[in-house]
Amino acid sequence: MTRFPRRIALMAAASTLALAACSSTGCAGSTATGSPPFPSTASGTASASGPVGVSSARITISNFAYSPVDLTVAPGATVTVTNHDSTTHTLTAHPGSAFNTGDIGPGKTASFTAPTTPGSYPYICLIHQFMHGTLTVS
Repeated sequence: MTRFPRRIALMAAASTLALAACSSTGCAGSTATGSPPFPSTASGTASASGPVGVSSARITISNFAYSPVDLTVAPGATVTVTNHDSTTHTLTAHPGSAFNTGDIGPGKTASFTAPTTPGSYPYICLIHQFMHGTLTVS
């Protein structure tokens, strides 16, 4: 039997765990209900992954909360919002009208273009105004 070096064995184990987690929670593009593929936090900052100038990011709605709550994106980035709840939500700049997904039905996805002016843009669900977050454009 051939022995794999320890590093390769650990990488294989990590890949297997990642795939198992993905299949149990649903991954990007999934319309399954349940927990998002990342932990939900009350606060914190996530950034559109990758180098500066990334052109897309994702927000998930689950259990009447946005995840991540705070998101940093490049100017003009496309932000995709997926609703995993069993009720309709919106993601709407408030105050102001910098962006608005309109109604996003259960299991549906909508997208908007982030403002091109750097700054901090608070947002809410117009239907459930206790839901809120912040989009930072930098």
